[in-house]
Amino acid sequence: MATNSLVDLKSLSPKFQDLYAKAKDFVENECIPAEKVFAAQMGQNENRWKVIPPVLEELKTKARALGLWNLFLGREYGAFGAGLTNVEYGLIAELTGRSSLGPEAMNCSAPDTGNMEVFAKYGTKAQQERWLKPLLNGQIRSAFAMTEPAVASSDATNIETNIRREGNEYVINGRKWWISGAGDPRCAVYLVMGKSDPDNSNRHKQQSLVIVPADTPGIDVVRPMHVFGFDDAPEGHCEIIFKDVRVPVENIVLGEGRGFEVIQGRLGPGRIHHCMRCIGKAERALELMIARVTDPSRRTFGKGLAEHGTIVADIAQSRIEIDQARFLVLSAAQKIDEVQAKGAKKEISMAKIAVPTMLLNVVDRAMQAHGAAGISQDTPLAGFFVRARTLRYADGPDEVHRNQLGKTELRRAAEIVQKQKEQKAKSEQLIAAAKL
Repeated sequence: MATNSLVDLKSLSPKFQDLYAKAKDFVENECIPAEKVFAAQMGQNENRWKVIPPVLEELKTKARALGLWNLFLGREYGAFGAGLTNVEYGLIAELTGRSSLGPEAMNCSAPDTGNMEVFAKYGTKAQQERWLKPLLNGQIRSAFAMTEPAVASSDATNIETNIRREGNEYVINGRKWWISGAGDPRCAVYLVMGKSDPDNSNRHKQQSLVIVPADTPGIDVVRPMHVFGFDDAPEGHCEIIFKDVRVPVENIVLGEGRGFEVIQGRLGPGRIHHCMRCIGKAERALELMIARVTDPSRRTFGKGLAEHGTIVADIAQSRIEIDQARFLVLSAAQKIDEVQAKGAKKEISMAKIAVPTMLLNVVDRAMQAHGAAGISQDTPLAGFFVRARTLRYADGPDEVHRNQLGKTELRRAAEIVQKQKEQKAKSEQLIAAAKL
């Protein structure tokens, strides 16, 4: 087995090595070749939101037969998952990121992964039976409804959707948008974040998370939002109105006022999953660039593209940035394995800030080397670029993570100042003793 740039894969468990080899072969020889088939099988016009290309189910069947299924659920989830560490799953997630079909084919795609973690970690037995079981089996899909158009949703305490208890029901009213997966005809359930106790003096105890079946009366999926012109059908990122939507009180997750606690538990590993998939995309973008510039038919000003110094420098820079990003992500994954996500906030923030920007830079160089073809539908590069730019917002914008990271560093100020005082005092003693 090959050695990843930073990890000797042979040093990891035999189970992981087997899964890694299978995943690599599956993505390279099944998923990537199927991408054009998926595009050709997509429905047209309104059917874009009704038709799931059959090739996807074929890939899911193959992946499950290979044991490449629900690998994101780690050891702490027991029988629900494959029992991999975050480092081990991170390396496999990198492989899945190389293809737009890889994550869903292996039942490891967002937002389902985060939602399954919520059900597995916080759900009751009844909630797990009704929702987690079919999600684990890949029979349904789900959505996470938090972001709102009327407030700055990067601060989750701003969320205004109202969750009001009436007898044995919760009544939900609010408007959400950018709800990924809500356009999918297989989407059967929403996890909806809202305020059940808006007057609570503790701003982080005002929110609750409730389970809302997608066919509940009062839900209006208004429109799919477009990302640089892409509608991402059939899943989409939708605007939704919840008007007097009623669900039983048993649909609360963990308890009233604990929504913030749940979403924080949901986000940590998920951010790392996104980052590792980004690295897979960056590796594929670099490979596409190398193939393009070494094509003997591509010559400018009497030289092959690869003979131009700027091209060589761009390839080198991309290699450096990809490996730097991989180090950050694997470092964060290892920290999560050691002390869980709450103790790895600094490492998670660094990875979340750096990796999408790395992917943007690597893809931009690859697009430039392809000329106009690089921004067309003939390569996956344009899609990679759009997804990378989106991730600078998703799971917390860069600014939030930078602010948190900077404050973490500033907490070291007293220790640093004290150390410098002691060094200065010691220096003065040495000078005095030397009679300088």
